[in-house]
Amino acid sequence: MEVFNRYAPFIQDFIYRSGWKSMRAVQNAAGDAIFNTENNVLLTASTASGKTEAAFFPILSLLDEDPPRSVGVLYIAPLKALINDQFGRLTQLCEEAGIPVTRWHGDVPQSQKRRLLKKPRGILQITPESLESLMINKHMEIPSLFCDLRFIVIDEIHSLLRADRGGQTFCLIERLCRLASCRPRRIGLSATIGDPALAGKFLAAGSDRGTVIPRFDGGREIWRLSMEHFFTTSPQADEGKETLLQAAPEEAPTDTAPKAADPGMGYIFEHTRGKKCLIFTNSREECESVCQHLRQYCEANREPDRFLIHHGNLSASYRESAEEEMKDDGSLMSVCATATLELGIDIGRLERAFQIDAPFTVSGFLQRMGRTGRRGAPSEMWFVMREDHPEPRSLLPEMIPWYLIQGIALVQLYIEERFVEPPRTEKLPFSLLYHQTMSTLASCGEMTPAELASRVLPLSVFHRITQDDYRILLRYLLETDHINRTENGGLILGITGERIVNNYKFYAVFQENLEYSVRAGSEELGTIVKPPPAGEKIAIAGRVWVVEEVDHRRREVYCSLIKGNIPAYFGDVAGDIHTRILERMHGVLSEEAAYPYLMRHALCRLAEARETFRKAGMRDRPLIHLGGKMWALFPWLGSYAFLALERFLKLRCGARLGLKGLSPSRPYYLQFTMQVSPEEFFRIIAEEAEVDFDPLELVYEKEVPVFEKYDKYVPPELIRKGFACGVLDIAGMKQRILSWGARGRFLPPFIT
Repeated sequence: MEVFNRYAPFIQDFIYRSGWKSMRAVQNAAGDAIFNTENNVLLTASTASGKTEAAFFPILSLLDEDPPRSVGVLYIAPLKALINDQFGRLTQLCEEAGIPVTRWHGDVPQSQKRRLLKKPRGILQITPESLESLMINKHMEIPSLFCDLRFIVIDEIHSLLRADRGGQTFCLIERLCRLASCRPRRIGLSATIGDPALAGKFLAAGSDRGTVIPRFDGGREIWRLSMEHFFTTSPQADEGKETLLQAAPEEAPTDTAPKAADPGMGYIFEHTRGKKCLIFTNSREECESVCQHLRQYCEANREPDRFLIHHGNLSASYRESAEEEMKDDGSLMSVCATATLELGIDIGRLERAFQIDAPFTVSGFLQRMGRTGRRGAPSEMWFVMREDHPEPRSLLPEMIPWYLIQGIALVQLYIEERFVEPPRTEKLPFSLLYHQTMSTLASCGEMTPAELASRVLPLSVFHRITQDDYRILLRYLLETDHINRTENGGLILGITGERIVNNYKFYAVFQENLEYSVRAGSEELGTIVKPPPAGEKIAIAGRVWVVEEVDHRRREVYCSLIKGNIPAYFGDVAGDIHTRILERMHGVLSEEAAYPYLMRHALCRLAEARETFRKAGMRDRPLIHLGGKMWALFPWLGSYAFLALERFLKLRCGARLGLKGLSPSRPYYLQFTMQVSPEEFFRIIAEEAEVDFDPLELVYEKEVPVFEKYDKYVPPELIRKGFACGVLDIAGMKQRILSWGARGRFLPPFIT
């Protein structure tokens, strides 16, 4: 009761009106940390546990006791939809106390923003991109807006821990606090933090406060989990193998898919009827394809369409209509979605989530699982793993169902170790350095090189970047007209730089493709890349359209609806898979353990894969002979260590090994031919790994590996350095090579 009694009267009244019988553990823990310390707070609890209220109850109570002279709380969220969702909840909570809540993003009317600028107070909700815009375009307003800022709440902080967008967010926080001369506490909220201590350090970077990470009993997590496997054509893996299936669970379908249906899609169709579900895919292209198939099955069965679609290339009206439909508790529609519905938007009481193939991360799996199970029901996810039958002459690596094994590994890692991917703090973010340099010049105007460096380099995300690196960047920007030197020796934006900064797309640091707006009559459907010529077909919004006209100058595509089924394309999507996941995949194939969530086909397909794995001797040996001079190397390394190994073999060892035709299937295996024996292979790569070589030797001659959005404006020498020393995991690669030893075998503790 100590925390409850400390709450402001309007908070206590809200709790009574809501009918809550008791305080949750997360609310007591958050209240104690926020009321009784002056530190930052990292609040980690499962999805739908009430983290937002747990943080805001004590924050609003403190604001009620001592009202600030400006905006008191800055709430940063990664999605506009999440802000819109929380806006209603916070407004209802703050209404009685007269604390205003203001949204600030691209869809908010200017009148609401002007009202806040005129009288800064209450809570400001904003995305990182809108905060960037605010810092540039309302620079002179920042002191009056935030002079008495008390708290910065960062929602879904896990989504900011491994990419430039997180670095941008914390740069903006540090710049804002310096400009407004305020010292707010930071409150991070997340359901999926793997290393709380490291995440707490990340949260506190650039502040002069420590981070409190409250410990509390969050209760038991109850999951309903299933995982099924389908070949895209008959026969399925369980045919003729009844002895394996005694323990395999089965659930009666709620519908019947058309006879010619893709088995995996038919399974989803059968188990979504009469239910409200989310169907997660790993790409926008796959999302469009799945939605097309399921809608065609509705048509074949002569029943109403019961599938919606939601991804980042759809227009706001399409996304918002899907969100509103799903918020209706009476709705029995299902949504095909990407990560856009992965974060904490409340879309009502979902009955189950489907995941097609394995996600890249444990974090993504947990977020998607957490979309269900709200309001007292257990979380429920059905994995659907799809695979073509291997060709009769397929080589060994193609006989392993990689997505199935990856899915099991993700689940087991969390169940057994509570593992979630840690923050990435080892990068050399030169793209972000360019962005924040240009943003600082745009907002502050003319500065000397020393003054500019003093504003940018001390930002905590740039701790690995040297003054020499920064000098190289500034000289290059002068040469390319991104910045100019004035008669007084100061630096200002150049004409080229102004053209970049003055475009609204500058505010975002995540990579974007050159997109065309797609319209059908007066309706905007969304955006695509690489539009086809008139007369060709495109897929968007879960349907197929014929292109009538392409306006390349205005980047608009005009089309009309037709029937059919074609693949969509929205640009490349890269996966970031951690080494622990690959290692656990090795464990899944090595052990004999049964997993209670595997269904009939999956159980048999896993047994086949384990038999292949055992017969090939892959448990103890990473290098497998495929016949003739062809070999396959299974290093069980994550994306960035695998990429380092691939380049290491080509560039450092290729000549000595007589290596040819190296073909990677990232991050699972590499195939190649070589002129040496297995013993010589391991001796040579160990010798090369023991040499203290320059990481830049793993960058190809004249290669400029552009990874991030603004890399194209950074000196090539810095891009090469950033890739070699900040992207490639050379240390992880070397550790794995040296662990193999001269005999080329896995050594404990790698094998579980």
